[in-house]
Amino acid sequence: MEIRRIGSQPSVQAPASRFTGSVRVDTLFNATTPARVKAANVTFEPGARTAWHKHPLGQMLIVTAGCGWVQRDGGPVEEIRPGDVVWIEPHEKHWHGATETTAMTHLSVSEVLEGEPVQWLEKVGELR
Repeated sequence: MEIRRIGSQPSVQAPASRFTGSVRVDTLFNATTPARVKAANVTFEPGARTAWHKHPLGQMLIVTAGCGWVQRDGGPVEEIRPGDVVWIEPHEKHWHGATETTAMTHLSVSEVLEGEPVQWLEKVGELR
C-alpha cells in the first residue's frame, strides 16, 4: 500500500504545444506496470483548452468544478458541468476545456498502451 499525501507532487503548467491558454495539471498517479491507469486533476482557466487529441484506450472525464466544453471531431461543442461524466471512445478525436468566461476542472482518467496514453494532434481553431 502507498499513500500519496496532498501536495507531495507539484502542480505543473500544461505545455503550450498541446494546450491553448493557462492550464494547470495536478497528477494524482501514473500507471506502474502491470497497471495501466493514470489520473490527474486538470484546471482550465477561462478560454483555455486542449489541442485535438486521441487516446488509444479511451478517456474518462469527471467534471468537478466550473463550466466547460467538449467536442468530438465532426460533432457539436457540448457544455459540461460539475457531476457530468464524459466517456471518450478509444481513438476518438476530441478536445475539452473551459468556456470563454468560466474556468473548469475535471478529473482525467486514461490508460497507457505501449507507453503512450495520448496522441496529440493540431490545435483547435477559433470557436464560433
